[in-house]
Amino acid sequence: MSNITLSVSALLLDMDGTLVCSTGDVEKVWRLWCQHHQLAPEPVLAMCHGMRSREVIRALAPQLDVEREAARLDELEMLHTGGEAITGCDELLRRLPPQRWAIVTSASDRVARHRLNCAGLPLPAVLVGAEAVTNGKPDPEPYLLGAERLGRSPAYCLVFEDAPAGIESALHAGCTVVQVGGDAPLNPAVVAVIRDWREVKVELGEGESLLVTLPA
Repeated sequence: MSNITLSVSALLLDMDGTLVCSTGDVEKVWRLWCQHHQLAPEPVLAMCHGMRSREVIRALAPQLDVEREAARLDELEMLHTGGEAITGCDELLRRLPPQRWAIVTSASDRVARHRLNCAGLPLPAVLVGAEAVTNGKPDPEPYLLGAERLGRSPAYCLVFEDAPAGIESALHAGCTVVQVGGDAPLNPAVVAVIRDWREVKVELGEGESLLVTLPA
């Protein structure tokens, strides 16, 4: 199998479905929330992956108090978190210089840290959570902020994402995107699709560069 090697400045990483196997946890939380409000879960489950709860609530349940319901979902997330790390990411993250990677997630800061701890993953020096932005994914704001907090240009950041909303967010921010999971690209602009982190190799290059080798 052939590989490609990219020279980048930093890695910006989604969390759910990218670093942590949490899809089942996320869907369980949303099903419980829908049950509480007597809402059909199907439209919510079709939209919720990779997006902040605020955007989902505004779109599908605008009659509800967005901030109150976001807080309710946060509490449910804290109760129903138990996902394992996706294979290979722990070793890779622990070898990266702390100022060369950040997590950019639609989860709240509290939930993100809790989920990373449960999965046994290192906490990043830079974490952009739901509260850090005005507009969540698929808006480019989360990835623009992640690059800014690392002091890097988005054009030299490599993003790892699993959800259409996150991929769109990163592409609109001007980043290069690798898709995690799936048999085919969710967006034709992604440069590679990986099954897990064993397919990724990162080495320190000259100067400020990271050399990232991926399956072609």
